[in-house]
Amino acid sequence: MKKQYFRIGIISVSTIALIAILYFTLFKGQIFAQPQIGANKPPIEMNPTIKALNDAYQNAANAVIESVVNIRVKLKQNQKGGTFRVFPFDENDPFFKDWQDFFKHFQDEDESELSAAGSGVFITSDGYIVTNNHVVENADEIRIMTFDKKEYKAKIIGTDKLTDLAVIKVDGDGFKPVHFANSDEIKIGEIVIAVGNPLGLSSTVTSGIVSALGRGGLNLIRPEDGSRGNPAIENFIQTDAPINPGNSGGGLFNLNGSLVGINTAIATRTGTYIGYGFAIPSNLVKRVASEIIKKGKFERAYLGVYIKSVDQVLAKALGMKDVKGAIVNQIEKGSPAEKAGIQISDVILEVDGKKIESSNDLQLEIAKRAPGEVVELTILRGKEQIKKKVKLEARDSFVAEKTDSEDIEEPKPGEPTNIEKLGLVVTPLDDKIKSEFDVKNGVYLKNVTKRSLINERGLLPNGVIVKVDGQDINSVKELKKIIDSKKPG
Repeated sequence: MKKQYFRIGIISVSTIALIAILYFTLFKGQIFAQPQIGANKPPIEMNPTIKALNDAYQNAANAVIESVVNIRVKLKQNQKGGTFRVFPFDENDPFFKDWQDFFKHFQDEDESELSAAGSGVFITSDGYIVTNNHVVENADEIRIMTFDKKEYKAKIIGTDKLTDLAVIKVDGDGFKPVHFANSDEIKIGEIVIAVGNPLGLSSTVTSGIVSALGRGGLNLIRPEDGSRGNPAIENFIQTDAPINPGNSGGGLFNLNGSLVGINTAIATRTGTYIGYGFAIPSNLVKRVASEIIKKGKFERAYLGVYIKSVDQVLAKALGMKDVKGAIVNQIEKGSPAEKAGIQISDVILEVDGKKIESSNDLQLEIAKRAPGEVVELTILRGKEQIKKKVKLEARDSFVAEKTDSEDIEEPKPGEPTNIEKLGLVVTPLDDKIKSEFDVKNGVYLKNVTKRSLINERGLLPNGVIVKVDGQDINSVKELKKIIDSKKPG
């Protein structure tokens, strides 16, 4: 009888244990599991093409970021430095002052004045760095910080104000230099990344595309000792890659990780990026930097012509189908151009087969060449295209355009002169025009730009200008002198 009860007890305990095991097996997740945070997988699998592009951005950024440095400049007493070039405002503009005030937050407490800040790019493994002239000009002390946070003291090797480029150097070796792309091969729409140190933020990468090529006439580079006869070389790559103060001297790269330009300025009305940034093309950077490293300065080639871009009015007056080229207004005596037989009113269309769209293009093509090189110019003279070979010579101050009416020679009868301020094309009087209009002095009004102020006032071409503000006009030179003396408004 006792045996029977014992067996029943064992069976009862075993049953209860089995039920407990089954219960915990089936419901233990509900008792012990934590709630799942987030989904198990991404909602979309990245398209292989998009993934390849994403990888290209990452690879390019990682490949070049070590080559870009932060530059900090302590200025000489009572001197101003340029953290950035902002178009269309200059350093006295209130928007520019806002950024100077902003950068004061980054200066040391014991500094009595604002230091300049910018970026630079290693171009050799032994410490040569290219940057903008306006970043390091007036420097009393220059320090750079690399991507790995190491600091070095730098010295200026040489500068060139007319290209806004400078080369500095730090002691050391094993730095990662950039690879230079051929900027002549850059296309509008090409993807680029800008690397620099904007607003005190180190090693920043932004991206965009090449928006335009050959941008000039922005007056972003204004050397203190320059003149209208010695203009800065402005032939920028325009990009929409975000560029801000502190990016000056940083690199613009393609997705191969090759340098296509040195960032120098933005066009803005707010002091910050609004979609328009400008970079100096890599071919010019390489040419200037190499020369500075070798000689301590950039020895520029000299053609010896004063030029203007051909606009629609001039093209029509010259009977040109296309609005392109640079027209020669004057030739310096004894210059390479004079020796080669270049003439006033020649329109330069090509340099060694490279098309010249504007005066900026001609400036850049000559600047990329060394003194002693021979270039072949394709020229429109009247209705005929001719070619002239010119041996370039050295000159300390490159002269590519002259607008000062005091220095411009009087053109010959029939030679058009563009008065841009008023939208006029005029020529000196010849005997036929004097007889037709029964005048002894004046200039012949050959054309008027549509929608110009003069056009809106009803002045039409095919007439003679004999007086301006009561003053007799005897020549084109006199007319330009009077017009140039007038202030806007």
